[in-house]
Amino acid sequence: MAAEPKTRPTDASVPDFIAALENPTRRADAEAICALMAEATGEPPVLWGPSIVGFGRYRGPTGDWPLVGFSPRKANLVLYIMPGFAEHADLLVRLGKHRAGSSCLYLNRLADADPAVLRELIDRSIASLRATYGG
Repeated sequence: MAAEPKTRPTDASVPDFIAALENPTRRADAEAICALMAEATGEPPVLWGPSIVGFGRYRGPTGDWPLVGFSPRKANLVLYIMPGFAEHADLLVRLGKHRAGSSCLYLNRLADADPAVLRELIDRSIASLRATYGG
């Protein structure tokens, strides 16, 4: 069995974490994406490790992970869309300015992304994980 992830849920305050962000644009983006992901999942935000805000939980092959999450990093707002993007090329071409990794979506600012397309990506991610892992 694989080792348990080092990134785990904490009891730290998500509102305090977001309020402490120095950049006002990054703070506003974090507040907006936090509300969007909470609405999409129906789950409260939880701080995973020191800097990832996650929503919901699933148990995958490598342990527990949030269904979706984000991290307001200095360089980018990083969204964690866990199933990845291979099946979502149709949405990515309509999303707006972004970069994508295997399960990470990088936005310079939330305003760079089409909000309806972003919501569809989040909804598809949640549905895929719930269908695969339950919950």
